[in-house]
Amino acid sequence: MSTPVYNETMPNGGNTMEVDVNAQYAGLEYHYTYIVFCGFIVWLIIPGIGLLYGGLARRKSAVALLFQSMLVVAVTTFQWMFWGYSLAYSRTAGPFIGNLANFGLKDVMAAPSPGSAYLPEIVFVFYQLLFCACTVQIVIGGAFERGRIVPSLIFAFCWATLVYCPIACWTWNANGWLFNLPSLDFAGGGPVHQASGWSALAYAFVLGKRKHTGDPSHAKPHNTTLVFLGTVFIWFGWFGFNGGSALNATVRAMLAAFNTNTAASFGVLGWVLVDFFKHGGKFSVVGACEGAIAGLVGITPAAGYVSVWLAALIGFVTAVVCALCQNLNEWIHIDEGMDVFKLHGVGGMVGSFLTGIFATQGISMLDGFTAAPGGIDGVGIQVGKQFAEITAIGAYSFTVSCALLYILKYIPGLHLRVSEEAEMKGLDLDQFFDEQIGDWSLFEELEKRHAASSIIHAPGTPPAQEAASGSNSDGEAAEKSKNH
Repeated sequence: MSTPVYNETMPNGGNTMEVDVNAQYAGLEYHYTYIVFCGFIVWLIIPGIGLLYGGLARRKSAVALLFQSMLVVAVTTFQWMFWGYSLAYSRTAGPFIGNLANFGLKDVMAAPSPGSAYLPEIVFVFYQLLFCACTVQIVIGGAFERGRIVPSLIFAFCWATLVYCPIACWTWNANGWLFNLPSLDFAGGGPVHQASGWSALAYAFVLGKRKHTGDPSHAKPHNTTLVFLGTVFIWFGWFGFNGGSALNATVRAMLAAFNTNTAASFGVLGWVLVDFFKHGGKFSVVGACEGAIAGLVGITPAAGYVSVWLAALIGFVTAVVCALCQNLNEWIHIDEGMDVFKLHGVGGMVGSFLTGIFATQGISMLDGFTAAPGGIDGVGIQVGKQFAEITAIGAYSFTVSCALLYILKYIPGLHLRVSEEAEMKGLDLDQFFDEQIGDWSLFEELEKRHAASSIIHAPGTPPAQEAASGSNSDGEAAEKSKNH
């Protein structure tokens, strides 16, 4: 079976009325079938992030985060079809960004893809679309509990265009400068995690801190069950995220899937261990979930480059480092309460650095053609190349995100942040017309109590205790007068 070859004279794979476009993939169908399946399960990460964020947020703003997870898929799909794919993966791209050769998915169908000759290009487009959607959804976490929904969706479209697509081009396009350096990034430690972490930090920075009025639920998860379910979806989806990033169904792809579970499991152990010693022998379900995500983030750039025990080490170390950054928001004085920067920014940088150290040529060659040695193979310069990726992506994503947000902030009528009153009552009441998460009866009872309390303490009305005291005094005076 020969490998399919891209033909410039038939950029879409050929005229289906004249040739069988499937014939070139005869005997190789298992490759694109596997990648399509991986794409299906990667999709689950998106609602998984919505559930995770909804559980971490306070109840009064949880629906907004679930809603945004669905809208992000819609907006990003439009952006990717419109020009996002072309800007990231066009074959005639420059070292920093692609062109509009595939604008509107022009000539995209059955030809061998630029990522792998085993995949029809439409399969590659679908798979990479979901990476973009996941990344944008992670970024939106920087605005939780105070960011308006419509501006966040406009930001999502612009951010995917100005930040994600250029960085994806740098990293994965054959013409990209990081691809040719080369920096090693198997599944998105840079374009997905570092970029989203730094950009979420920028979002939180531009919006400013949340209002804190002594609410005991401030900065505490409102629903551990949602956090757990969201993490389960994310963990499962990550098998497709890393397992499919070999862009083929070779042994290397299978190892990447194994390393994904290994790193997540050891990430749980690392975070729980830190919590155990830090909190006097006690545990946290949310901590275990964050440990799993930290492990998944750490292994993302390394999954197809390292052996199984090194994957375990990367997951464990990344989770421990992230857990020890528990007070990071206080250190930098930015209210990024979803821990996006801590998990994805810091975790992504740690994973990228460790990839440079532990990448092993014998592992990368499991696909039969990728030679990628790291420090452990005696190629110490690879660690420096990983630092180049870390600094370039961090600086670019934070700076451009801040600039974009400030531009949007000062567009008349486009307010990034809700009013103080709306923030106090929650995004769900402010931005939605009839939906609340959880038990409506409990919410209504709390509203009644709040209304009753407002009436009792209204100006000109004595507090209940005073009124009761006054009534008692009047009764006592009347009784004394009667006795006399």
